[in-house]
Amino acid sequence: MTDPTPVTSIDAKPAEIVDHLGGERVVVDSSLRRQLGEVCAEVSDDDMDRAEAGRDWWPIAIGWAAAGEVPARPAVVARPTDTEQVAAVLALCNQARVPVTAAGGRSGVCGGSIPLFGGVTLDLCRLAGIGPVDTDSLVADLRAGTFGPDVEAGLRGDYGLTLGHWPQSMDLSTVGGWLACRGAGQYSNRYGKIEDMVIGLEVVLADGRVVRTGGHAPRSATGPDLTQLFVGSEGTLGVITEGRFRVHPVPEGEGRRAFGFPSFADGLDACRRILRRGATPAVLRLYDQTESGRSFDQPDTNALIVLDEADTGLVEASLAVVDEECRAAAPLDIGLVERWLGHRNDVSALAPLWRAGIVVDTVEVSARWSALPGLYRSVLDALGGVEGTLVASSHQSHAYADGACLYFTFAGRPPSDTDSPDGSDGGTGPEVQAWIDRYYRRAWDEVTRATMAAGGAISHHHGIGINRSRFLPDALGTGFGVLAAVKLALDPNGILNPGKLGLDGSHGPAPWP
Repeated sequence: MTDPTPVTSIDAKPAEIVDHLGGERVVVDSSLRRQLGEVCAEVSDDDMDRAEAGRDWWPIAIGWAAAGEVPARPAVVARPTDTEQVAAVLALCNQARVPVTAAGGRSGVCGGSIPLFGGVTLDLCRLAGIGPVDTDSLVADLRAGTFGPDVEAGLRGDYGLTLGHWPQSMDLSTVGGWLACRGAGQYSNRYGKIEDMVIGLEVVLADGRVVRTGGHAPRSATGPDLTQLFVGSEGTLGVITEGRFRVHPVPEGEGRRAFGFPSFADGLDACRRILRRGATPAVLRLYDQTESGRSFDQPDTNALIVLDEADTGLVEASLAVVDEECRAAAPLDIGLVERWLGHRNDVSALAPLWRAGIVVDTVEVSARWSALPGLYRSVLDALGGVEGTLVASSHQSHAYADGACLYFTFAGRPPSDTDSPDGSDGGTGPEVQAWIDRYYRRAWDEVTRATMAAGGAISHHHGIGINRSRFLPDALGTGFGVLAAVKLALDPNGILNPGKLGLDGSHGPAPWP
């Protein structure tokens, strides 16, 4: 696989597509365009290529696509095939002060790969493949543009190994995207998040210099961990072209369980006790009553599904702990686990809902166990207080010894008197779209503020992108100044993914909200 998968079609001819977001757009003049073509395998200014590079899976952009709009388009799309080409493109753009936004599968749901100020989109999907694999040390090199299925097929088919990273966006996302936003797979309890898996990087800096961090020996104490400086930086500090990862033998054992709890808080406490005892079942997902009804036809309980994979002895020990800590819960049919496996990556309903004028999105946050029950209630109350909200629900998706991730889903719809001027009900009229934009921003505001008030982290694995950019200075506190200083040191001309992570640069503030 070498190309991103679009979330929906854009309802306009390529030459008629417009940008929804305002702000400055930096052009690529003919001289720079020629130079880029000399150092990069492919450079395109085709209208459709630019339009597709102007969006990702940010849900609100689905509604804009129905109106023939994308968030913000680049002037050109560059498609390098190796690190040297990436370095050459960045060196030229840095000299010309032209912004560069790195992109992979563009599966992000927060707008992280949208080129807010135009310039160049650096499509890394052709930097793909598996490099050297050390089967004795269980270490593998993966290029940034490699899509998830190709990672697993290559490791399993050739080496009997697995990375263990299974995000919902598995078929849509790339290694570089996982690293850029500190992604989490659905088996993270067992294997960790991507920042736990990666041990070294190859990164191209804004001026074209190539640096390599970590990955030479385990647990080295050779100064600060520069690898983690770039993981989660969303292309603002450098462009990741390759990562070195811990991998694992394909597991031989597997076990499953399912339980129902009278309250969400009871289920959370059982999860806490399981992790407290050192058991790390790969999947430990708790759904509140609303989501238990929607996902499993179990509307009268809070369903917990458990799946583990590892050496057979480890699975048996892990599930023994699960059984003990869930002995007061009601056993449910373990077929619920298979049901989850069959539908866990299904996002087919997203685009039709948005095209019908129904606002749907998810927000994942994290907090300590002691804060989670209160955070759960306060976020749902806050969403319920936003006019137009139809439903708000949650599930716990990733759990650790110190806390867990809560994944909130909300849906809203404009009042019936908010109609398109022509009387249509497609949700694409300007009055409807203006209401949707306002509702969407407020819903995100309410979730994020309630999370911060509870002491939680405003993102667990989707990253910051556009949606959360305005909140990052408050979330990091005085540490935000350190981030800004690092940005200035590594990217003094501010060309790398400007407008993200709350970092205002030479092109001005981000045009959203």
